[in-house]
Amino acid sequence: MAKSPDVILVHGAWADGSSWAKVIPLLAARGHSVTAVQLPLTSLGDDVATVKRAIALASGPIILAGHSYGGAVISEAGNDPKVEALVYIAAFAPDAGESAGSLGASVEPAPLGAEVRPDAQGYLKLTQSGVRDSFAQDLTDTEKLVLYSAQSPTTGAALGGTVSVAAWRAKASRYLVATNDRAIPPALQRTMAKRLNAAVVEVASSHVAMLSHPKEVASLIAG
Repeated sequence: MAKSPDVILVHGAWADGSSWAKVIPLLAARGHSVTAVQLPLTSLGDDVATVKRAIALASGPIILAGHSYGGAVISEAGNDPKVEALVYIAAFAPDAGESAGSLGASVEPAPLGAEVRPDAQGYLKLTQSGVRDSFAQDLTDTEKLVLYSAQSPTTGAALGGTVSVAAWRAKASRYLVATNDRAIPPALQRTMAKRLNAAVVEVASSHVAMLSHPKEVASLIAG
């Protein structure tokens, strides 16, 4: 019997590897070896290097899944020959020369954009009302509080980092569109998914579909 692909999960901005906590056991139950990376969120290059270290430690083949900004990271890191498929969960999917930020700026601003606050060092954080109403509006109050309190500040430089070679041009791709997303407009998600020629699933979810709809997310990742 063929070995199930290893799965590497890449979180987005203002998050960490625990954002996949509900998906990891579902994938493990399907026989996948799962790694959820911890991105520094300091630059696209630093974040890609983190994923490449995880790829080097995996035996392969690998399914690389990214949420939100993590989609930009997997678009660059996914060029490794061990990676056989890319899965985008309500994620940015830049082409060469594009960034998560440039894709977001290509459409009308999403509601979450008004809830981002910079500090003096160029790190960005979300307001509590932003997390509650526009990032994770379909989670419990306790889950929203944890996400707000444990968020990882993210540099504007990371969101502006451009992809050099888009892995999705040579790899099979799948995309989950979160139809109630208030961070990345669903219309932009559909446009990106179409450009990827991806297999698409639509779920009535907030931006954090892996927390509100983990079964659907795990099924799409597993293929």
